[in-house]
Amino acid sequence: MITLEHYLVVGAALFSLGILAVVTRRNAITVLMGVELILNAANINLVAFSRFSDAGIDGQVFAVFVIILAAAEAAVALAIVLNIYRNYQMVTVDRMDSLSG
Repeated sequence: MITLEHYLVVGAALFSLGILAVVTRRNAITVLMGVELILNAANINLVAFSRFSDAGIDGQVFAVFVIILAAAEAAVALAIVLNIYRNYQMVTVDRMDSLSG
């Protein structure tokens, strides 16, 4: 039997891996993947609490909004990363202190 704690452990593991990727990596693409892991961990928690709650919370609806937000974030962030690569021929986050070319 899968309980709420199982979902929360998976969500916590994904969140921890996402935080680790955001904090330790220098590549902008890897940082974006870490942010996506964090958002997916939040989605797992929303759906799990919705499934195991009797209060009528619609976690799936909120998860869809988070997925839409993640898609918009990925599109804008990838456009910025491509522009940085076009100007500097690198996507190292710690060397980008200015967006002026």
